[in-house]
Amino acid sequence: MLALRLVRLIEAHSGELAQGLLEKILSSERTTDYRRLDRAELQQAVRDVYQHLSDWLLTKTESDIELRYTQLGFRRAEQGVSQSQWMWVVVLTKEQLWGFLQREALVDGVVELFGELEFLRLLDQFFDRAAYYGTVGYERALQGRRLTDRRKTA
Repeated sequence: MLALRLVRLIEAHSGELAQGLLEKILSSERTTDYRRLDRAELQQAVRDVYQHLSDWLLTKTESDIELRYTQLGFRRAEQGVSQSQWMWVVVLTKEQLWGFLQREALVDGVVELFGELEFLRLLDQFFDRAAYYGTVGYERALQGRRLTDRRKTA
């Protein structure tokens, strides 16, 4: 199955993908908040996405994605990363992967094309859900701050 081959290819190059993404995050004017974060923590976070992609796409449930990315969104909000910058990192993560696949993956025939299309659908679904649940985490962090602020003024 082509989809599994592509996932394995991505996982085999997870370090290279993560390093390229980290450089983009740290150099982009759209992600300046990330420059304040611990570099080792950030590098591990971006590597985990690529290194464990088969788990996220093939075995994890939507509840697993919800839990992970709600927590991550909450953490980034608590670290002072703006929501727009967090969303841009999701976009960069996806773009980094698409660029890699365009350079490395070749389609040999119609059957493999259908397998690739299914893989791409799963990939889009994963990143869309990661973005959504990360945003939920941000909202929860903001709600927590509002409650804390109300208690201070009461």
